Amino acid sequence: MNKNELVSAVAEKAGLTKADAASAVDAVFETVQAELKNGGDVRLAGFGAFTVARREASKGRNPSTGAEVDIPARNVPKFTAGKGLKDAVNS
Repeated sequence: MNKNELVSAVAEKAGLTKADAASAVDAVFETVQAELKNGGDVRLAGFGAFTVARREASKGRNPSTGAEVDIPARNVPKFTAGKGLKDAVNS
């Protein structure tokens, strides 16, 4: 499912116009992104949690040349599925 399909599904389930559903979906994504950018997390009971994890600097290898490459430290977004989502997928 891509974003347009998600917007259509939200519009149908919530009884909204596609424009209103698109605004709602965009608002959710922007809010989650802003919270993660500020170092917070977003926890949705029964669905899961969006958090930020720290990856330390490491060494890697260029697969085509075999040369060693420095990989800088960075923050990465992480999603952990909640029990409700896991149960829905596995039933």
